[in-house]
Amino acid sequence: MKKFTIRILILAVFPIFIAATMQAQVRVTGHVSAEVITSLAAMETAQLNFGRFAPQSAGGQVIITPQGTQSSTGTIALGSGTHNAASFFISGESGALFSITLPNGPVSLTNTSNSKTMVVTNWTSVPTPGMGIIIPERGSQVVLVGATLVAGTNNDNPVGIYTGTYSITFGYN
Repeated sequence: MKKFTIRILILAVFPIFIAATMQAQVRVTGHVSAEVITSLAAMETAQLNFGRFAPQSAGGQVIITPQGTQSSTGTIALGSGTHNAASFFISGESGALFSITLPNGPVSLTNTSNSKTMVVTNWTSVPTPGMGIIIPERGSQVVLVGATLVAGTNNDNPVGIYTGTYSITFGYN
């Protein structure tokens, strides 16, 4: 009688075991989402302008801070007239992080009347360059940029207007 009971028990459990192994795969539906945010945009609203100056006998530097303050070193005599920091209007998704990458090296300015050049170095900005700047709730941020202009003597940098361009990169983090 015991053998018969064990056989019945095995026969009763075996179909459950087979059914469990046959159901080893289960299909589940997953969900995916994405959100498109406002594109990051930048526009120059003021050009970097070192103003009017005379290099004198030894030359030197003209410095424009991001706040627009002008100063000089060496034998540079500052003239009257307009000078200002560059200004960029950045717009994008409110609360998103963005970065600022300033020029990595010197940028040349060329005299529009001849081939004489000066270089711009020591780029600075407010906010500080780097990653992790938050776009405020209103969705825009102003970035101010300053730099240092290195001028030679009157012979190196004769009278004239010097112009050039530079690249600044703004990117979402």
